[in-house]
Amino acid sequence: MKEIAGLLLDIGAVSLSPKAPFTWASGIKSPIYCDNRLVLSYPLERRQVEEALVRHVKGTYPQAQAILGTATAGIPHASIMAWEMGLPTGFIRSKAKDHGRGKQIEGDFKPGTKVVVVEDLLSTGGSSIAAAQAAQKAGLEVLGVVAIFSYGLPACEDNFREAGLAASSLTHYEELMDLALERDLIGQEDLDKLRAWRKDPKDPSWMDQ
Repeated sequence: MKEIAGLLLDIGAVSLSPKAPFTWASGIKSPIYCDNRLVLSYPLERRQVEEALVRHVKGTYPQAQAILGTATAGIPHASIMAWEMGLPTGFIRSKAKDHGRGKQIEGDFKPGTKVVVVEDLLSTGGSSIAAAQAAQKAGLEVLGVVAIFSYGLPACEDNFREAGLAASSLTHYEELMDLALERDLIGQEDLDKLRAWRKDPKDPSWMDQ
């Protein structure tokens, strides 16, 4: 959705810097940095995002019986969505607690419950897939993973395919790049770098494009 891509650019949730790349925690040099947590600080934009997420889930997974957020970024979005949809909600930890009841999934759900897992961002998909698989292990039926933004990396698509899981997002890398070009936030040379990076983020040769 172009509207959501524009919103992320407007509030600075997405930063583009092809000439002075960011460094991810993994060490990867990236011309883009996305922090969708900023959405929560903008009430009007937050409502637009949540309404879009609700519409997307209702249209794609009308059989959904619960909304689960990934810890921590997906939790607030899942909570707002579930409130709007009148559905139960909960969240999935990255790993089970080492104290108390040792739960990884918070909430009370019967085996077979059809759930949608909500994430703020998809990069390689690793943490989102792990969360969805934890839900499956707990006996829940995961209809799909839904995110606000996806880098659209080939590795992400491959990982979800191998896991047998569906994934979708409100907006994605190519859509955002096209809009940034329209707004003169980047030039054609920058766009070439951004697209080269997307093909293989681990290959630093994109910086020489």
